[in-house]
Amino acid sequence: MDESVAITDIRKITQAIEAILFAAGHPVSYDRLSDVLGLPAAEVRRLAEHMALSYNGEDSDRGILLLCMEDGCQLCTKEEYAPYIREALGIRRGGNLSASSLEVLAVIAYNQPVTRSYIDAVRGVDSSYAVNSLIDRNLIESCGRLDAPGRPMLYATTPDFLRVFGLESLADLPDGDALALASATKYEEVSGEQSKAEEAAAASADSTEAELPTEETAEGIAAETEDVTSTEAAETEELPDPEEDMPEGAVGFTDLD
Repeated sequence: MDESVAITDIRKITQAIEAILFAAGHPVSYDRLSDVLGLPAAEVRRLAEHMALSYNGEDSDRGILLLCMEDGCQLCTKEEYAPYIREALGIRRGGNLSASSLEVLAVIAYNQPVTRSYIDAVRGVDSSYAVNSLIDRNLIESCGRLDAPGRPMLYATTPDFLRVFGLESLADLPDGDALALASATKYEEVSGEQSKAEEAAAASADSTEAELPTEETAEGIAAETEDVTSTEAAETEELPDPEEDMPEGAVGFTDLD
């Protein structure tokens, strides 16, 4: 510290931290704040985390947040006011991450450092475009090479990844088991609904088939029809011939002409 005098009042120190972060507009390391304020970096971090409680609490009346990350902190606006900020400052909405980019980012975040071939194996498709897109956005970076044939590049998330997603560290990521359970539960719900639909369709088909005559039923109806026809024919054959039973000299219907 060349131009300023060391601050001893805790209240003034927290105000100085707030002023520096507001003017910076980007993350400032605890080491840099330590050099400026004349305090140990661990103490600066403790003060920043204490300040974050009042900024980030549910009952806070501020429109900004104080993000405390592993090696620095930053002031940022609350997400709910983003539309007003864009309109007031004439900021065009940036492109959102695609579903494939989010998948790749999740694979890297939960398994880092990883190679691209590992990402491809997990997703089952080529991930070159998504990886390059995330590098361009500075959400992931190369962090060395794997000690294996070909020495493939290893990838890991950047501090900007934590800042963009409002995380203090990778430990704040949602539990992977919880995500897997939620995914499995959703799959079971969808499968259950599909099974119910299939059962309903099958029941409807069964009822329709029950109304239609089966092959055996049709054969039975045909047999009954033949029996009735045979009976009627037999009865017709047993009727006496009027001409034969008439006595001699009697006049038959055929002789009337």
